[in-house]
Amino acid sequence: MNGLFESLQQLPAAGEVLSIAAAFFWAAALVLFRVVGRDVHPLALNLFKNALGVALLVPTMVLLGRSLLPALPFRVYAVFLASGIIGIAVADTLVLASLNKLGAELLAIVDCAYSPFIIGLSFLFLDERMNLLQLVGVALIVLAVLLISGRKSDAKIPRRDLVQGILLGVASVFLMAAGIVMVKPLLVQTSVLWGTTIRLVGGGAAVAILLLFHPRRREFMRPLGSAKTLALLVPGSFFATYLSNGFWLAGMRLTTASVAGSLNQLSTIFIFVLAALFLKEKPTGRKVLAVALAFTGALMISVL
Repeated sequence: MNGLFESLQQLPAAGEVLSIAAAFFWAAALVLFRVVGRDVHPLALNLFKNALGVALLVPTMVLLGRSLLPALPFRVYAVFLASGIIGIAVADTLVLASLNKLGAELLAIVDCAYSPFIIGLSFLFLDERMNLLQLVGVALIVLAVLLISGRKSDAKIPRRDLVQGILLGVASVFLMAAGIVMVKPLLVQTSVLWGTTIRLVGGGAAVAILLLFHPRRREFMRPLGSAKTLALLVPGSFFATYLSNGFWLAGMRLTTASVAGSLNQLSTIFIFVLAALFLKEKPTGRKVLAVALAFTGALMISVL
């Protein structure tokens, strides 16, 4: 993975390319999680994906000769662990719960808050600014996401689930944004591989502790014994933790948080494209237009 990152960072606009790659693999993971989420509780799903990510990343670091405990200030460890707890343990559990209540289409609308949260937090805490062309690009991506997820769903959602799903979704998006903005200034001091691993360790440990004391832990964990469930959960977890998280941090490291966060928003567009290809959802004119708008917006953001 580290060699892959070293190669990709030589590309023109490497931060933008990696941010788009992170969005693609997160979308692929969510499509798989949407299927297994009907049977697996969000806490158990989150624990599994984090555990698999750590199980893959630690051997990767060892094979590449990377130190698992590099000589970094305690503050760096503390911030990355806290980022994992906030942005992975809490935020990912909330987004999976919201996905179960709302479905992909309505969650896409809620997810539009991600870019504004990233841009707002980066403005307040990182002193980042975007030029006019990039702001127009952000607007096009948000418009595309709203357009593609704005059609009425065939399934009716009870009002209680709707309200709870929206609140869970907004909270998860804010915490994801906060979790990544808080480590942005420290990314230049660390390797992407180590940063990805330590965040997953923090997030996974927090979920494990929560499940350990949960009275329904056996019930939540039972579906993980199904071969059918694991057939979808393993690749989904690989995409989400090993690939998406690594590309996400790499993108944040090589470009501004505002630009990376806006390009990460393309995950919603990728979800609809992947759903059409693999879940046999019929493409519509609205979806084609949304993809075109999002692609144009991504190009405008990448012009620095």
